Amino acid sequence: MLTRRQLFPMLILSGAVPCMRARLHAQDGRKLYNSVARKSVQSGLKYLSLAQEENGTFGDSAYQDSTAIISLAGLSWLASGSVPGRGPFGSVLRRCVDYVVAQSDSSGLIASEAEQNKRPMYGHGFATLFLSQVYGMTRNPLVRTVLEKAVGLTLATQNSDGGWRYQPEKSDADISVTVCQAVALRGAVKSGFRVPPDTVMQCKSYLSKCQNPDGGFMYTHQGGESAFPRTGAALVGLFNCGIYEGDLVERGLAFLDENWPEESDYSSSPHYFYGIYYASHAYWQAGGERWSRWYKSIRDLLTDRQESDGNWRDEHVCNEYSTAMACLSLQMPNNHLPILRR
Repeated sequence: MLTRRQLFPMLILSGAVPCMRARLHAQDGRKLYNSVARKSVQSGLKYLSLAQEENGTFGDSAYQDSTAIISLAGLSWLASGSVPGRGPFGSVLRRCVDYVVAQSDSSGLIASEAEQNKRPMYGHGFATLFLSQVYGMTRNPLVRTVLEKAVGLTLATQNSDGGWRYQPEKSDADISVTVCQAVALRGAVKSGFRVPPDTVMQCKSYLSKCQNPDGGFMYTHQGGESAFPRTGAALVGLFNCGIYEGDLVERGLAFLDENWPEESDYSSSPHYFYGIYYASHAYWQAGGERWSRWYKSIRDLLTDRQESDGNWRDEHVCNEYSTAMACLSLQMPNNHLPILRR
């Protein structure tokens, strides 16, 4: 029989223990997604659909076959209400799914050939999250088979500190890759897969050890300065481990409140879109006035900075990446993705 300590994380992950604070602001949050934001998102999603190749990849940049970026684009289309084969973006979503599924190897790792020689666990995490959302909406048996193997690899590669890093092995961990895996596992649980409670508890422990005295989070638990992007990511990781309140979360949110990115960071910071995506996710889960203030600010900035063809320009990664991240951030109030539902 499971002990109370073992059972509680399972109840949280399954949704049996709801986030009450998040529920309170859901209705008001959706009102902030106004006609300007909707038009902006539709333009961004159309840009992504026109940029997609027949095989599901994007353009000719160095990130053309990135499973991470292809999965983020897929998530942004799912967030609009389309599913593979159905809706305005059904056909491009089907190509996304086909491509991501085809990158799964016998170990369960989802990564293109080029990615396997770089940092494959980033792409694996986003791809696993994407497939978990697809499976939750479609119950596609092929997606289930690939997702089951992907979850198995993630569980098998958690290191002794409770985190993950670039390679599918237990040797090291950092906060960014760890959050990727934590959110992917939560997505899988919400789609009917089982994640051992100890995996969740160890992940929570690792994330907790990465918090600095100022409330922000360092890149690894071995030390380092706090930063807005990874603090937003860490909070999302904690929420997906079932930690919605308490000193750990409150100090993290306070750090976010005090360290919003400057407008000049839009073009100068390589982590700008990463930061606004995770901050939007974190504030959406936190709710209340914090969410309203953040969303109004980022909504107005993003709609103002969008290019005429629908993209958000990013010289550090690629425009498909920044456009997907912007569309996901603006669409938080849609609540279409199972991973965001309260």
